[in-house]
Amino acid sequence: MRNLIVILLIFNTFTLFSQVNPNYFTIKVVDQETMRGVPMVEFKTTNQLRYYTDSNGILALNEPSLMGLWVSFSMFSHGYECPTEQVTFNLIPGTCTEVRIRRVNIAERLYRITGQDIYGESVKVGAPVPLRYQGLNGKVFGQDTFIETLYKGKLYWFWGDTMGPASFNGHASGATSKLPGKGGLDPNVGIDLEYFTDSNGLNKGMCDMPGPGLIWIDWLANLPDENGIERLYAKYTRTQTLDKAYERGIALFDDFSQSFKSQVRIDKWLDRVHSSGHPVRISSGGLEYLYIFDRYGLERVRADANQIMDPDKYEHYTCLATGSKYTDMNPKVEHDPNNQVVYNWKTDADALSIDQQNKLINSGKLLATEGWFRPFDAVTGKSVPLNPCSVFWNNFRKHWVMIAYEFCGGIWFLESDTPTGPWTYARKIVSHDKYDFYNPGQHPIFDQECGRIIYFEGTYTLGFSGTKEGTPLYDYNQMMYRLTLDDERLSLPAPVYLTEIQRSGSKYMKFGDIDSLKIGTDIRSIPFYALPASNPTEESIPVYSIPTIQGQVLTISAPSGSNTKPLFFALPVVPKPFKPKDPVSGTWKCTAIMKDTVKVDFEVLLFKEGNNISGPNVVDAHYEDDTLTFTAEIEDYMLTGKLVKNKLSGTYCNGDKSEKGKWSGTRPVVKQEVLSNPLVTYLYEYVNNTNGTHFYSVDPELTDKSLTRMEQPICKVWKNPSSVISLDYMAKPVRIVK
Repeated sequence: MRNLIVILLIFNTFTLFSQVNPNYFTIKVVDQETMRGVPMVEFKTTNQLRYYTDSNGILALNEPSLMGLWVSFSMFSHGYECPTEQVTFNLIPGTCTEVRIRRVNIAERLYRITGQDIYGESVKVGAPVPLRYQGLNGKVFGQDTFIETLYKGKLYWFWGDTMGPASFNGHASGATSKLPGKGGLDPNVGIDLEYFTDSNGLNKGMCDMPGPGLIWIDWLANLPDENGIERLYAKYTRTQTLDKAYERGIALFDDFSQSFKSQVRIDKWLDRVHSSGHPVRISSGGLEYLYIFDRYGLERVRADANQIMDPDKYEHYTCLATGSKYTDMNPKVEHDPNNQVVYNWKTDADALSIDQQNKLINSGKLLATEGWFRPFDAVTGKSVPLNPCSVFWNNFRKHWVMIAYEFCGGIWFLESDTPTGPWTYARKIVSHDKYDFYNPGQHPIFDQECGRIIYFEGTYTLGFSGTKEGTPLYDYNQMMYRLTLDDERLSLPAPVYLTEIQRSGSKYMKFGDIDSLKIGTDIRSIPFYALPASNPTEESIPVYSIPTIQGQVLTISAPSGSNTKPLFFALPVVPKPFKPKDPVSGTWKCTAIMKDTVKVDFEVLLFKEGNNISGPNVVDAHYEDDTLTFTAEIEDYMLTGKLVKNKLSGTYCNGDKSEKGKWSGTRPVVKQEVLSNPLVTYLYEYVNNTNGTHFYSVDPELTDKSLTRMEQPICKVWKNPSSVISLDYMAKPVRIVK
């Protein structure tokens, strides 16, 4: 009973597998929300032995000197809440235990894609394994940074430096996999990789180019050649150091030799070394482009085999003036007649990396509000140092979605109306504790339910984290994550645009309406941000647009007798009171009074679905007329409990009834946090004294004497922390043909 707070997280079962291996004590760790196995959970003994769950969330223990003993472990898993105290198991061979842990990350870690024994623990105990080659596929121990694309009906995968049992491949390794639904696995389950190997089954170098240094692939493009034949092109780097390159250029995949061969060397690119990118096909002005996002900025080139080999055909999205290079002593920033910084596509001006952008800001050549990519945490309002990694259209959100990287190991979600922005508000979806997870990228070809579920991966590695001890089997390998985009935590503030339409006057609009009317050139400013009508939160309120003789009026009062949809959602001036999802579900803080009058604190986790009640260790439960009764078995204690008027209470006793007593518990009322986000502010309504038109601003002290401010704000919205409008409103996604 002393360890009750820990034991409540554990549920003993003998039905984890069809047959229990009699030689192992088996632990399965599951995500308490999805009940899916959690990979890479560490169990460490008091004498520092470390064990890790595999991609099924399974750990099989057979330590000869420990079997049959009670053994204590500490637990750890990136992005999950594990017991703060040690967990103790009786390591009886042939028995199984399930541990449920709560996920903190918004994205869910699914499985390891590369490396040795991805399901090694499962194999030991005979649990089902989805992969055909799970042991030492391609003789790969570890692989750095994935690049992937669709080519000739299959997915082609390539990685950087690849380690084996006694080998090192510095010329890129590769593999193929079949598409889901066409012989390939569901991405929710795994990826069956078929490596390009030599006669000994060892992963072979994919870049058949003589010369010194490591060869890395920057990005891939599937394009027709001059004869209309589908070909696979790669931008490559022959690397001397992380800061210097021997050679850069474009290579072509040879289907006969199954390797890349250089087509053109481009010395003009030597000033910028390798950076991984994931080109996205976009139509703009009737032409099809490859847009490439990486740490060096944003560039595009026509989706044409000849043009990708000509460095002068690449356009950069930049604020540098025509002919200006960042390497110049005094790079010139372009301004319009109103002295506003202008971002545009140019072939003869450098793209700006995020680091270069920030250096221009620090030098005073740009204001902080004039940066192209300067995202803010939607929760705290703080600026976050991110690098764009991949951008793709998402049909579920009807927005462009970005996966971005924060040093060290943080992954963020952003969305925007156009590929170039504005990328303003972000939400952290993955975190790592002193461990790196770099070069992440989304797999749009794996999107499910029209994009409601997306998949992305990255390289889990010691990297530049400073951590000295790597995670066995997992370090320097690829991990797959899943993100569900209807999660309320991903409801991000989006721009509300002020347009100036001929004959219609000024109007506040969302981009979808602007795009459907093809009036992108009529956008004048982004006065504030608010939640899209498609992604409200529980605490938000609808704001409607009402046409009047004097023009548009914004109101939180729904028009009577009308089916008018909200223009956007905002936060109320007075926060809504918190309402629990239901009277049962949640974590209950409990206290038991022991026979020596010592109080023992513990938690009871309960779930309610209809009238069905479940939870770790719940043996029996009955819910009717808002009254819950249940029993739970914990170690050798039996608890009986009753829920009446938001209070749990009951009795406990041990197996021989030598110790019994009472316990009680309450579910803390989660009060809505006082908004400390400095970018959340009031939206004020002004009336023009001359013509009666309405104007809305986050500024409570406008100096225009022709305007009168209404006394009370109508709602709370988010500030626009940028003074530039980085819209590529002509850009449209090109559908991926599988």
